[in-house]
Amino acid sequence: MPRPSAPDDLDYRHRSGRLHFTARQRGLDATALGRIILYLPGTLMSLLVLLLTAAAIDAWLGIPLWILPLVWLLSGVMVFHRPTEDLLARYLLRLHRPMPEEYARLDPVWHEVTSRAGIDGRTYELWVEDSDHLNAYAAAGHIVGVTRYALDHLPSSQLAAVLAHELGHHTGGHVWVSLLGYWYALPGRAAWYAIRLIVAFALAMTTHFSWLATAALVLAIGILSYTTITHLYGLPLALLITPYLIAALGRRAELRADQHAAALGFAPMLAQVLQAMHATETESKRRAMAAYGPKQAEHRFLAQLLSTHPDYATRIHRLRPYL
Repeated sequence: MPRPSAPDDLDYRHRSGRLHFTARQRGLDATALGRIILYLPGTLMSLLVLLLTAAAIDAWLGIPLWILPLVWLLSGVMVFHRPTEDLLARYLLRLHRPMPEEYARLDPVWHEVTSRAGIDGRTYELWVEDSDHLNAYAAAGHIVGVTRYALDHLPSSQLAAVLAHELGHHTGGHVWVSLLGYWYALPGRAAWYAIRLIVAFALAMTTHFSWLATAALVLAIGILSYTTITHLYGLPLALLITPYLIAALGRRAELRADQHAAALGFAPMLAQVLQAMHATETESKRRAMAAYGPKQAEHRFLAQLLSTHPDYATRIHRLRPYL
């Protein structure tokens, strides 16, 4: 079956001639710096968990206490390790290297986008996802991916707008900061889930005996929680609101990436893509509501607070100064 042929309507300003790259190819904008700050409590909790684990291993096997935390901290550099990124793209994100016809479609558009931004496009790796949905990705330190649908159906100017948006995530530092934050928070999250399972199991067991045993267990958990919070200066409480603050910064990062694409001259094209995605999402919600009924308002409110993307109306409104 022949592939759909999307129109090539992109204004190529840099097909030939000398390219001028900016002195700073990457940076950290305010949203990335904010995320670093918000990831610190989770990182410190993970470090505490690893220190306790390392102390147990030291007492059991005699392995020095500092080895496990040091290896964990140094493992963050794998974010920029190309072979590791390759595995991440292939097996976690389910992407593949562009086929010759896909690369012939992507490369000139990507070259135009990076040339306008003053970025060396060879720094990044282009990938494709076999998906019938309109989407694109910026991941790890060098991954830029698009879906097959975007590749086959978007005009070149709109495809350029999508790629410029993802490039904005990379140059703003959003991607590697998020990945590092997620990675460094994993030990703390694992310990938190383990504690929750243990507490739930203990409560389930005590209910089989008497209300007195249950009350004693709840009291013990309360004392332990209070002691932990006071000794850690309220750090566990900060972890409860951190996901909402990180999501808010994620929404801000999306607007920053939209602004990056708009500043390169892709605002009208990006607005068209957002309108198409909004129409698709609206139709999907209509079908879900018809099939399962309306959801409770509070569930929608919490979902909005934890959403990492602003609504499409807000994104299009923010693009108006560039239209």
